[in-house]
Amino acid sequence: MTAKTSLQAPALPPGGSAPASAATRESLEDYTLRFAPRSYRKWGVGIVATSALGGIAYLADFAIGANIGMAYGTVNALLGIALAAAVIFVSGFPLAYYAARYNLDLDLITRGSGFGYYGSVLTNIIFAVFTFIFFALEGSIMAQGLELGLGIPRWLGYAVSSLLIIPLVVYGMNALAKVQVWTTPLWLVLMVVPLVYLGLAHPESVVEFFAYKGQGGGGASLASVMLAAGVCLSLMAQIAEQIDYLRFMPPKTAANGRAWWAAVLVAGPGWVAFGALKQAIGLFIAVYLIARLDPAAAATANEPVHQFLGVYSDMMPPWLAMTLAVVLVVISQIKINVTNAYSGSLAWTNSFTRLTRRYPGRLVFVFVNVGIALALMEADMFSVLNTILGFYANCAMAWIITVATDIGINKYVLKISPKVPEFRRGMLYAVNPVGFASMVLSAGLSIAAFFGAFGPAVQPYSPVVAVVVAFAATPLMAVATRGRYYLRRVDDGIDLPMFDHDGNPSGETVRCHVTGLDFERPDMIRSAVPGPDGEPRYISSLALATDRSGEHVLPAQR
Repeated sequence: MTAKTSLQAPALPPGGSAPASAATRESLEDYTLRFAPRSYRKWGVGIVATSALGGIAYLADFAIGANIGMAYGTVNALLGIALAAAVIFVSGFPLAYYAARYNLDLDLITRGSGFGYYGSVLTNIIFAVFTFIFFALEGSIMAQGLELGLGIPRWLGYAVSSLLIIPLVVYGMNALAKVQVWTTPLWLVLMVVPLVYLGLAHPESVVEFFAYKGQGGGGASLASVMLAAGVCLSLMAQIAEQIDYLRFMPPKTAANGRAWWAAVLVAGPGWVAFGALKQAIGLFIAVYLIARLDPAAAATANEPVHQFLGVYSDMMPPWLAMTLAVVLVVISQIKINVTNAYSGSLAWTNSFTRLTRRYPGRLVFVFVNVGIALALMEADMFSVLNTILGFYANCAMAWIITVATDIGINKYVLKISPKVPEFRRGMLYAVNPVGFASMVLSAGLSIAAFFGAFGPAVQPYSPVVAVVVAFAATPLMAVATRGRYYLRRVDDGIDLPMFDHDGNPSGETVRCHVTGLDFERPDMIRSAVPGPDGEPRYISSLALATDRSGEHVLPAQR
């Protein structure tokens, strides 16, 4: 049990506190606007890690691997996959650590890592776009499976794949953990068996795989490698979805330190190892289908349902092959799209509430995110997959690299950015030019390069532009501004330690005088409105986020 402190004040009358009160329904809202308190984080490191990895069960990797391999050849595709994986792992590590250590989602981390309280709204929208793009992609794959296996029209399959997800997302982490843990063993078996079969029954397929030149028929090319890597780097924002699970990690202690670190590494940046493997497998199966089964298979070799159906059909009776292929597609789509819908609802809600001071509830944005994804599916986004992902990669890389650089360089090398992440309104400036300007510059230049503004010779290297500009501009901006825009205040007005003796966020509770509820210490700040007798009163970050008057915000100290 967490200890109660003496820092309590009588609750105000309920008038005006409805938005904050609505957001405290943890069973539905799942700590949308604030850090995940110790009292709620009841899962062990293994459950959290398994749940996080369940979110990478998507089949889009198979389609991505097949698409870039068919376009640029096996060697270029594999080199692009490896390059992208290395960049994603290195940039994802500091973000995953901060999420697990301080129990914050990536939006809260971004606020204090160079963007400011309102500056991170832009990155939140970038992430929300990621969730509905990949929801649509996975929903399209499921609709392909339903059409092939059950004869359901594609348009109806899109609707089924969307509506199926909504009930599973309602109860947040409580329900998602069960879904991910229960479905993972069957998913692993269905995915791994075809690869093992091909390696044992058709060893010559390995030779054919490495010899495949793609549609261009050329050899190894740096430009082709970069184009392939650019598509794969669109998945960089996946770390934000991993973090939506990692924020529920239990406190790190001497007793669980080794398991804690293993879970953070594997379920955090380590997700990309599984993703890269799936991309390579997708290309491997596509080459097998094109070379061994039917020359016309190239038309559907990039569709995961046809990939697995083709291999299963070589192993077992057609009826069983079809059944297993459809089961795999449905399980995979459910596992990833519950995460896409959940994470998207968090991102939209965070942005909307900060900008409007209104809290409509996370469930409203579940419907918004799913609705946008459904519209994309009906517009057949699958047919222009490479272009969409290549363009989006520039925005995702600019954001993630900027935040990772602020943590790794500005916090730990230059020591300009505060090491402890801050996310509370009143403690931060509205916009911090260090991260915000660096990301806008990086995304702008890389998008311009992507569309050929700097000539065809530079066009394939737009991912390099995004990474290099973000990595260079972030510390330069920190030095130029001398770090003055990170913190508006250095004292939150509460005389209680923020962390326990192990360095974890404190579990001590403080009474919020607006909602009348107790919140853990890291979520609280002193109110600028004293009590009737001049005594100090305290307000939660949640109530402060929905305060339209601004009267509770403490004056600036810097």
